[in-house]
Amino acid sequence: MRLALEEAARAAEAGDVPVGAVVLAPDGSPLAAGHNEREVTGDPTAHAEVLAIRRAAAVVGEWRLTGCTLVVTLEPCTMCAGALVQSRVERVVYGAPDEKAGAAGSLWDVVRDRRLNHRPEVVRGVLEEECSAQLTAFFRDR
Repeated sequence: MRLALEEAARAAEAGDVPVGAVVLAPDGSPLAAGHNEREVTGDPTAHAEVLAIRRAAAVVGEWRLTGCTLVVTLEPCTMCAGALVQSRVERVVYGAPDEKAGAAGSLWDVVRDRRLNHRPEVVRGVLEEECSAQLTAFFRDR
C-alpha cells in the first residue's frame, strides 16, 4: 500500500485525484503501477487501477492476471471493479472506502457478485487513515 500511496502522490502533483494502484505478482513482487491520469490524458478511463492492470498484463504477456493482487488507495468504482473481474485478479486490497462510488462493498459489490464467473477476494481498510488523509488534503486544497 505504501507503493500505491506514492503513486497517488504523483497523481496529485499532476492535478488529478490522488489514487494510486499497484499490481503484485503471485510471489508478492510488484509487476506494474499506475495513478489517475484523467486530467493529464483527457481519458475518462485513465483510472489508477485500469492503468496498472493494463501495464501488468503487458508485463505478464496476457490478459489473465491469475494469482495477482491489486492494491489501491481508494475502493474501486464500477468500471475498475469490472476490469478487475475481467482480468481475473485474485485479490483486491484497498485503503479508503468510497461511499459515493465504491463497487467493492460500499455502495455496490461488483467484484463479489455471485452471478459473475470470477470473484476476487477483497481486503479493505489497509492504511485507511493515510489513504483517506491524502484524498481529504487534495480536495481541501482545491
